[in-house]
Amino acid sequence: MQPPQPGSLNTALERNIEALQRRRRREAEAASFQERVAEAITGFTGSMRFVYLHLAAFGFWIVANLGLLPMIKPWDPSFVVLAMIASVEAIFLSTFVLISQNRMAAQADKRADLDLQINLLSEHEVTKLVAMVSEISKRLGIGHVAGEEVEELKRNVAPEAVLDAIESSERTAEGAAETADR
Repeated sequence: MQPPQPGSLNTALERNIEALQRRRRREAEAASFQERVAEAITGFTGSMRFVYLHLAAFGFWIVANLGLLPMIKPWDPSFVVLAMIASVEAIFLSTFVLISQNRMAAQADKRADLDLQINLLSEHEVTKLVAMVSEISKRLGIGHVAGEEVEELKRNVAPEAVLDAIESSERTAEGAAETADR
């Protein structure tokens, strides 16, 4: 089966894609200078250019300090300076990565909140549709095959009750695990 042509997406999908692109541009523009610097550094350090640069620099350092280049006198024969440079670089790089991850986690939290809100709205709408179809079938005299299931589906789900049940289940599982460990 051929994929749909670019112009064949429905208008709601096109509108949603454009809205997401606008949102991402606004978020990128709203990033602080420090966040943009951290993102740029993380982007560069996560590239093959960074790997090649380090291979060349560290390779040269090691070869020169092993005395394999007769025109260059070794300046760090024990590689202590190289180790210190690599350690300081690792400290800064890990900090930049954490800054970028924190920003991405905040964006992921926003998307998760949006997904949750949409899912709750969809659940509410489906519950109402089930109730309406059930009422229509009653008026038309069409019998229900799965009466109990339909009645259950017609009940609204309270998100707080679901979260409470999940937390209770997790506490029970943790308690059972602790008891088993003793």
